[in-house]
Amino acid sequence: MSKTYFTSEHEWIKVEGDVGTVGITDHAQGALGDVVFVELPAVGKKVAKGGDAAVVESVKAASDVYSPVSGEVVGANDAIVDQPALVNESPEDGAWFFKVKLSNTSELDGLMDRAAYDAFVAGQS
Repeated sequence: MSKTYFTSEHEWIKVEGDVGTVGITDHAQGALGDVVFVELPAVGKKVAKGGDAAVVESVKAASDVYSPVSGEVVGANDAIVDQPALVNESPEDGAWFFKVKLSNTSELDGLMDRAAYDAFVAGQS
């Protein structure tokens, strides 16, 4: 069974067992506008909770994508490198960025669930 968590930097992580799939939220892609470039971490790279893991560039700006947890990158979604517009079309599903093997599952405790994230976004506008 999987559970999805959200960060205040607008990343999501869907955790199944000790592997999390990470991407940016629909809110984030909407704020960015048309995505034109994505840079993903290499498989095997160690990432730290809150640390830079990927880059997404749009017609408006370039933004870092932060890892919601610490661990080792075990997969990257090459489809969004080839077709960055997928991030706008399916940000919380098919256009995931990378998979990470969690080194400390307790780091998930500080993340938001969907209801808390939606309230957080609503409070920003």
